[in-house]
Amino acid sequence: MDFSYSSRVKELQLKLTDFMEQHVYPNERVYEQQVNEGDSRWSSVPPIMEELKEKAKAEGLWNLFLPESEYGAGLTNQEYAPLCEIMGRSMIGPEVFNCSAPDTGNMEVIVRYGTEEHKEKWLKPLLAGEIRSCFSMTEPEVASSDATNIETRIERDGDEYVINGRKWWSSGAGDPRCKIAIVMGKTDFNASRHEQQSMILVPLDTRGVKIERVVPVFGYDHAPHGHAEITYDNVRVPVDNILWGEGKGFAIAQGRLGPGRIHHCMRLIGAAERALELLCKRVQERVAFGKPLSSQGVIREWIADSRIEIEQARLLTLKAAYMMDTVGNKEAKSEIAMIKVVAPNMALKVIDRAIQAFGGAGVSNDFPLAAQWASSRTLRLADGPDEVHRAQIAKLELRKYQ
Repeated sequence: MDFSYSSRVKELQLKLTDFMEQHVYPNERVYEQQVNEGDSRWSSVPPIMEELKEKAKAEGLWNLFLPESEYGAGLTNQEYAPLCEIMGRSMIGPEVFNCSAPDTGNMEVIVRYGTEEHKEKWLKPLLAGEIRSCFSMTEPEVASSDATNIETRIERDGDEYVINGRKWWSSGAGDPRCKIAIVMGKTDFNASRHEQQSMILVPLDTRGVKIERVVPVFGYDHAPHGHAEITYDNVRVPVDNILWGEGKGFAIAQGRLGPGRIHHCMRLIGAAERALELLCKRVQERVAFGKPLSSQGVIREWIADSRIEIEQARLLTLKAAYMMDTVGNKEAKSEIAMIKVVAPNMALKVIDRAIQAFGGAGVSNDFPLAAQWASSRTLRLADGPDEVHRAQIAKLELRKYQ
């Protein structure tokens, strides 16, 4: 395995880093201020975000995901990894470059499993950053880490499907630009366990779609993006809105979550790198008990451990990406599961150390640490909890010795 960066990747790294320093970091506070201006935090998009997106487009830093696709930059997963890491250093970074979840995963689904009509109607506006999307899989009434538990019904009635169910954690549905949802439900409760589920495209303005509430995460509501609880009450959409075909929902979910999981891990490495950078600067500036914090042995242990853990996580991420590129997502499932456990836990440790070094400032919103910690903690649950991934890893390991 060769993890060296190509000349193209190095060039993009420099461009992205420069863009982040010139435009993204200085405008993080501006973005937050604009979110909180006016009467409603959910009816408009901060103008600064649209300005930054236009700048990113103009510099060719747009849609860098989608490997082997006519729609993206043509980068492999391994090439995309260090670029995604740079974007992940900021909570607003990924959206600036149209590389944020859940849109990236949804676009990948439409590219792989959508019809030409789906691509024309939904993919192209998503790629242009004109609209946003959400992914409705998790349900409040069942243990959704086992996707076969999903109870939402997708029943055919002539030339339409009728959808009934309640979803939550449909991230992005609070955004006024969110126009389309990919909904997972069951089309046949009597089929084999992994062929009962299907996925279908549902425009959010369809009659019967109701956003019940936006669920906060550790007190953050992430306006105007939001994580919505949605009721689908006798929602009717054309038969043509089904993705791939009836009974293919579980297979689509596995294909979608592979790249989605590793993208999260790439971004987490960026978040950890920024936390370590802030920690190192802070402890050299602050003096306590007559000497800089950086001279304290325990602080130096934090710094050393953080660097070790980040490098380990980065190497495992690159290995997983390399395997996805060379042998496919299915063969890389063990590595994807491993990094999905490792990266969030690593980021939480590093960010927590930075928070401790910052003292009271670390848990405030004056610095990005608290928000990044909360986001990292959710990723021990999102796209499958640690326990499910560990069970998968153990199962694959035991299989070697049967």
